[in-house]
Amino acid sequence: MLRISFPWLALGLGLLIALVLMATGAVGPEADRRLPLLTLLIVTEFGFFLTAIGSGLALRSLIHQGFSGSLIISALGCGMLAAGFLWLGLGLWPGSFPGNG
Repeated sequence: MLRISFPWLALGLGLLIALVLMATGAVGPEADRRLPLLTLLIVTEFGFFLTAIGSGLALRSLIHQGFSGSLIISALGCGMLAAGFLWLGLGLWPGSFPGNG
């Protein structure tokens, strides 16, 4: 039976959420957004927490189990996605950056 660890699951779901956010115009100008702002913020927040937890669990497994290339890749991928979701969420918030909202 195939057993997928949570960091890999978080990385895959995080990539899927990032694609959905890009397809709905979250990274573009406000006029191009196809979802309401609150929906985009909630999806971005969920993606951040999912990938941050995935990165933390991968790092914890690295500490307990030792070096594993697979865990390093999933930790780095989840960490980069978490940072991206955080940046996007802050950018979506009205008035958070100069010239925004």
